[in-house]
Amino acid sequence: MKVRDEVYQYYFYFIQERMRIFWRRYEGEETHLTNDPILAMYKFTNVYRAQDRVSQYLIRHVISEKEHRFSDIDNLLRIIVFKIFNNVNTWEYLEHKLGEISIETFDVDWITALLDERIKQVAIFSPAYMMTGSHARYNMYARKHEKWLRMVEKELLLGNGFEKIVEAKSLEEVYNIMLQCSFIGEFLAFQYAIDFNYSSVINFDENSFVKAGIGAIRGIKKCFSDIGRYTFEDCIKYTQDHFDSYQQKYGFNDFKNLFGRQPKLIDLQNCFCETDKYLRVKMPELLVGNKRIKQKFDQPKEKIEYLFPEKWGINRYLNQCL
Repeated sequence: MKVRDEVYQYYFYFIQERMRIFWRRYEGEETHLTNDPILAMYKFTNVYRAQDRVSQYLIRHVISEKEHRFSDIDNLLRIIVFKIFNNVNTWEYLEHKLGEISIETFDVDWITALLDERIKQVAIFSPAYMMTGSHARYNMYARKHEKWLRMVEKELLLGNGFEKIVEAKSLEEVYNIMLQCSFIGEFLAFQYAIDFNYSSVINFDENSFVKAGIGAIRGIKKCFSDIGRYTFEDCIKYTQDHFDSYQQKYGFNDFKNLFGRQPKLIDLQNCFCETDKYLRVKMPELLVGNKRIKQKFDQPKEKIEYLFPEKWGINRYLNQCL
């Protein structure tokens, strides 16, 4: 495989500068976070997937604070219900109406009725993921949210999908279980596998498997001039294997990782997607798919109290003097 140095360098630049923005905000700075006008104007996710606001809510409020009180199946159900909507307000609305979500409170008829009313006032799905609403097996149901909830009930609960995940021997196996579900394609199957892996139900190395999403593929196509017989996933692994040497080559040696945790394959996948977005403005002549960035940067409404999966071993460093 061959890289385009004049483009690939921006991948490593983005990782360094986006992480620098995180550390400045973490240390209390809010006004002058970057000199880069593109990063200042547009919304970009963090270098590490788990740093982002919705992932943080999932880790703290859906998983860490509650998982000791629930069974493995309950915890997987809670995670997938949260992630289907990927919307904190929807989750809090449901828990306010139902009590804590679990197998005991997962009544699809009741939840559907609640969301039928909710959707009249506000959006219940996050726009972050493209969620299909059509599948022959569930098209007898009128609303997208009911179709998804029926799928969870029939395929993951009654169809023993959750039990298979509990017994899975690898992250890829979890991915393949989710891929067999209606509505769920390769990208979502991988994302959901990573979300499950934040919990104590399963514990697999995030470097053991990766799947490139559409945005990451666009970024890879811009950064690599020729991948030959290799896959897009191979390009992500190549980037990880040569991470330090390319940082040195391009002069981006000031990257400060997350409390000693180096970016994993999921994070590097994500950064190819974000680099694609960055390059739409920086190098618009590189036409691969989308031409503009849709979301502008908004000042965060409230500070995040960070928490990461306990098994990562980095929570003891949080809120220490840096």
